[in-house]
Amino acid sequence: MIYDKKSFLPGNIEDPEIYQKVFDALPIPIFYRDLKGVYQMCNKAHEEFSRTPRSQIIGKSVFEIHTKHMAEIYYHKDQELLANPDVQIYETQVRNKDGARMDVVINKAVIRSNDGEVMGIVGSINDVTTLKKTEMRLEKAQESMEISSHMLHKINVGILMMNEEHKVVDSNESFAKLMGEETSELYETIPGLKGADVEVLVPEVIFKMLSSIMASGEEMLERDIKFSNKLLHISVVTLYKQKVVGAVIRDMSAPLLVRDEIINRAHRIKEQNIDTVQKIAHLLGENAAETEELLNSIIQSYRYGDDQ
Repeated sequence: MIYDKKSFLPGNIEDPEIYQKVFDALPIPIFYRDLKGVYQMCNKAHEEFSRTPRSQIIGKSVFEIHTKHMAEIYYHKDQELLANPDVQIYETQVRNKDGARMDVVINKAVIRSNDGEVMGIVGSINDVTTLKKTEMRLEKAQESMEISSHMLHKINVGILMMNEEHKVVDSNESFAKLMGEETSELYETIPGLKGADVEVLVPEVIFKMLSSIMASGEEMLERDIKFSNKLLHISVVTLYKQKVVGAVIRDMSAPLLVRDEIINRAHRIKEQNIDTVQKIAHLLGENAAETEELLNSIIQSYRYGDDQ
């Protein structure tokens, strides 16, 4: 025989505290309560979890250790397990001595004597607080994504999102229509065109803009292009640096959009001109009073034009 089975029997272990040492080495809080709900054993992880030293736990009941609310939960769950001796798993919330609330999963089972009689309950406590918080964040993120996706598909301008593999993350129907009949038909088959190759869907110049922003991580790139007898204004932006980029495509052939864009650009040019004039005035210095007065008159004329 390779080993002597008798050497592994409890009576042959020289250190009587070997089991406690084994339990203390485990990172999960473990406890053992007798039939009266009195703690007979717990490990170091349990002490840290409950923030109570072992000397203040052993020999005391759940009602002496925990709040009345938690003690009643533990007591009733223990009674359920003793009435149906098997394995019991349930989720609950506990508060530590600092008042912090924690989400836990408790695993329990009965422990029997050599005669098969139930002696008590052994259990472990798994802190799932971080997991719960992560689940909640994921649920909220999923809800936000659904709302954002719904809004995206209702917007009356073309929207396209591309990942680092040059695949479509999502797009809306307006984008598909702007790209032509073939893309519109594909959109009906593949909602959002998710997973499609962007290079195949868009003109070369748009793909180059998307690829450029993806590689450089720049915030934004804009330009106008002609495509299928339409004048399109393309705005490409970084959504997640070098991970996801987006394109907003507007058909400038639509009369209302043309008018809005002209006004928009005119305002930007005027603001730039005003800013330039003010910088020149500052550079000329305080002694150039006549020139400064002239420049201020120019600024006022721009602003008057805005009011008109």
